[in-house]
Amino acid sequence: MEEILKLKDVNVTYSNKKKQVYAVRNATFSIYKGDSVGIVGESGSGKSTLAMALLRLHNEKSVRIEGTAEFEGKNLLALTQEEMNAIRWSGISVVFQKAMNALSPVHRISTQVEDIYHVHEPKAGKEEIEKRMVNLLKLVNLPERVYHLYPHEMSGGMLQRVAIAISLLHNPKLVIFDEATTALDVVTQGQILEEVVQMEKEMDMTRIMITHDMSVVAASCNKVAVMYAGEFMEIGYVKDIFKNPMHPYTQGLLASFPSLKGENAKLSAIPGFLPDLSKECDGCIFAPRCPKATKECRQRKPKQTETKDGRMVKCILYEGGMSNE
Repeated sequence: MEEILKLKDVNVTYSNKKKQVYAVRNATFSIYKGDSVGIVGESGSGKSTLAMALLRLHNEKSVRIEGTAEFEGKNLLALTQEEMNAIRWSGISVVFQKAMNALSPVHRISTQVEDIYHVHEPKAGKEEIEKRMVNLLKLVNLPERVYHLYPHEMSGGMLQRVAIAISLLHNPKLVIFDEATTALDVVTQGQILEEVVQMEKEMDMTRIMITHDMSVVAASCNKVAVMYAGEFMEIGYVKDIFKNPMHPYTQGLLASFPSLKGENAKLSAIPGFLPDLSKECDGCIFAPRCPKATKECRQRKPKQTETKDGRMVKCILYEGGMSNE
């Protein structure tokens, strides 16, 4: 399988005069061509921070990014901003959470699309750009007239579809959806997820879906990466992890989400809160909230272990080949 993106020990640290916040710690995993990877976790786990780091959209004066993130043989974290500009939109594109904030309210969609398109195709004519965008609008079930509207003339669902269409303008190899359906109603969310999955098949697209909603991952992804306090706790195929979660944090997330199949089970919340990310942790960062934590868990950091079914788990309980059965 062709490797699209390979992360190795990626760290993202926010800093000011008073303290440092370790937002992402030693993120390591690979994404292959055709993958649809859902990154899930509580708010504040570092999901969006990681996406912003990959795209180099942070203020580099207050954020330190370390490690390697190889995309098509290039380390994204070592490129200049000019080199990154050549990759954004054409290599990697992103759909942000609130499309109404991502689009200018005082310019028609056509004007904004032309500006974006000319970044990579400065000589492209208006007719060429309109034809390309109209085809993409049809792909997300929007009429041609949308191209000439202002953002305030559309609903939230329509704006989100426009944002998705814009992200596909230059046929990127990897698209990041950062909470792209969170602000929408359940029906619209379902429709857009179906359209995204269909587009993925038609355009041979590789996707990262950042969300805190486990149902979004179950409905639209083939792999899942569970993130907690800046670290990946468990990574594997959706069918394996949803059926047999191994890490206690993954188990806690799934136990707090209602199932649509089988008997009604009592929902349970994970006790406690996210740790203070400005402080270093000697042991497992999830240990203070983990019902299975041992003395060893609190004293040393767990290693990222590969299991028999190919998933990665960062938990001391599995370092010796133990199972959760």
